[in-house]
Amino acid sequence: MKASPDDQMRLLDVQADDRVLDQLAHRRRTLPELAILQTIGGQLDKVRDNVVRLETQDGDMHREQRKIEADVDVVRSRVVRDQQRLDSGAGSAKDLEHTQGELQSLARRQADLEDQVLEVMERREAVQMELDGERAEFDRLTAEQNDAAARRDAAYAEIDGDSTDVTKHRASMAAGIPPELLALYEKIRASSGGVGAAMLHRARCEGCRLELSGTDLAEVRAAAPDEVVRCEECRRILVRTPESGL
Repeated sequence: MKASPDDQMRLLDVQADDRVLDQLAHRRRTLPELAILQTIGGQLDKVRDNVVRLETQDGDMHREQRKIEADVDVVRSRVVRDQQRLDSGAGSAKDLEHTQGELQSLARRQADLEDQVLEVMERREAVQMELDGERAEFDRLTAEQNDAAARRDAAYAEIDGDSTDVTKHRASMAAGIPPELLALYEKIRASSGGVGAAMLHRARCEGCRLELSGTDLAEVRAAAPDEVVRCEECRRILVRTPESGL
């Protein structure tokens, strides 16, 4: 393949731009904020699950408390009724004795129920304190998440702006390169770690960083200026420049 020395030199400009674009893409994929957001996301999921669990527990205990309190109200109503009956003195001595015994039984039942209410309230208080802590942690993590997302978006904007500028410059450089040479470059670049063309610096290929053998160097020296030569080691396009020392 043949291409003018100027076209081959422009290939180095395209390669330089491609290298920068690869670096920008790598930076975009590996922003520290992405790892931070992933970690925070996992933490938020756990806290969110804890909040749901604790809210469910609190709701269950609230219903339990309401039920016991309703039972207390029923007992209190019966106590009032029986006490009124006892105070009225109506009925036989046996009936009054029975009422007195029922009042004592109701008093024990009321005390037991009120103890149950207190026990449920204490358990609810512990759950609510834990729930308040989890909600505070959720708010803290959400604030951290928002801050990291803002930093990520700012970095994205900067990287994308730089990428746009470099892409425009690359397009202007590539526009004057023969299509067949550019196609060869792209094919090599795709299979060679993103480097399709490299400068020959004295006797070394800047692509694989290896010295050319005496025979290979002699062949490059003998090649016409418009001949597209390639490194025998890495098969990248070798671009001769004044620094090649040929």
